Amino acid sequence: MFNQYLPPLNEHNLPYPDTIHPIVVHFVIAMVLFAVLCDAIAFFTKRTQLYEVSWWNLAFATVSIFIAVIFGQIEAGLAEPYAASVETLNIHSILGWSLAGFMAIVTGWRYVIRLQNKPQLPTPYLVVSFVLAGTVLVQSYLGTLLVWVYGLHSIPVVEAIREGLS
Repeated sequence: MFNQYLPPLNEHNLPYPDTIHPIVVHFVIAMVLFAVLCDAIAFFTKRTQLYEVSWWNLAFATVSIFIAVIFGQIEAGLAEPYAASVETLNIHSILGWSLAGFMAIVTGWRYVIRLQNKPQLPTPYLVVSFVLAGTVLVQSYLGTLLVWVYGLHSIPVVEAIREGLS
């Protein structure tokens, strides 16, 4: 019924030229890891200007992750995943939404710390930010599996699924 209003899907099974999720998510990955790195360097070297660099990277990463997750959900729905990829895709999707919430909480905490103008970040915050970075790396690994092992949205996999192979 609504298919007549939707654009046709291309050889990647998308209504636009290529996947958008990986483009946005790579910014998130880089900004989170760079924010944690800046905080760690600032903590040990007392170069407090790096805290400002870290804050802005984390703030933009938090906004960007919601964009990445939304496009990820759209593209996951269009992927028509086959049996071998479903579990990894489901874990990646759940972890993506969880990571977005986790980042929002960490960014809120960081904002409160920033408002207090403390010369040093509290150690518990640094520990949590390293857990955040680790979670980002795990999520990156799962995304890598979906693209490079399972081939979601790659032309050969899309063609095979369209031909009825699963």
